[in-house]
Amino acid sequence: MKAIEITAFGAPEVLRAGERAAPVAGTGELLIRVAASGVNRPDVLQRTGNYPVPPGASDIPGLEVAGVIESGDASAMVQAGFKVGDRVCALVAGGGYAELCVAPVGQCLPVPQGLSDVQAASLPETFFTVWSNVFDRGRLQPGETLLIQGGSSGIGVTAIQMAKALGATVIVTAGSDDKCAACLALGADHALNYKTSDFAEEAKKLTGGLGVNVILDMVAGSYVAREIDCLAEDGRLVIIAVQGGVKSEINAGLVLRRRLTVTGSTLRARPVAFKTAIAQALRKNVWPLIEDGRIKPVIHSTFAAAQAAQAHALMESNQHVGKIVLTW
Repeated sequence: MKAIEITAFGAPEVLRAGERAAPVAGTGELLIRVAASGVNRPDVLQRTGNYPVPPGASDIPGLEVAGVIESGDASAMVQAGFKVGDRVCALVAGGGYAELCVAPVGQCLPVPQGLSDVQAASLPETFFTVWSNVFDRGRLQPGETLLIQGGSSGIGVTAIQMAKALGATVIVTAGSDDKCAACLALGADHALNYKTSDFAEEAKKLTGGLGVNVILDMVAGSYVAREIDCLAEDGRLVIIAVQGGVKSEINAGLVLRRRLTVTGSTLRARPVAFKTAIAQALRKNVWPLIEDGRIKPVIHSTFAAAQAAQAHALMESNQHVGKIVLTW
């Protein structure tokens, strides 16, 4: 099969098309003929040597795919309600930038009715991440306020729509007025340009001084202290990336007095059973919202798989709003 390989750690140009032996589906797995592969920030980190591949996972980058079931564990397929030829999208631990990809059956979901392969490939990584962190770990409830750092990212545009569809008020930060406008168009209630305003102070003003209930943070670093400051009583801060650095100082007194929770997670190395539970929750709670148009995939750009280096360069430029997808 054709695949995009990381030939050395470094700039986007280290991504090159190559030939690999086709993978074989094992027990509890499906083999997917890939039509489209999502591009995500962890792919960039893996390419630069800053995100080690979990034991047993493919060294080919790519964490989400959409395509057609080619073969697989027959009993697992029947139990999950799939058959050869079905269109699916899947979260994988690696191997997504390839013509063929193996995925645990529990991490596969049917392509929502009416979606293209490109749209479907944009779903798994961000939807699994948002559900796990905002709704499971962050326990966001209807009527609460969510602050999303980086509202125009793939994670951000998913979190905006999912939180709004499930009854929350949404505040986002973004790095330009145009990106703020894009977030508002997606349903955010308020959008703050973090280059021209203090998000913590503005968030407190927007909530009448009460603070926000949940924060989804992809920055960490110096942001954490300000996030602690603008959390409401019993607020939850969920850190899912550390683009601003791994070191933070906080006011522990505020954590005590307001009964705050500071937590975080990464998804890639979690066991299949954990990800299967997320897939089941998405199929029950979110897939119907996609099929009736209340949540829509946001695709910024598509690239032929052989242009993966250009796709990564765009990702690193931070000029995109929504998802970047490779096609095969």
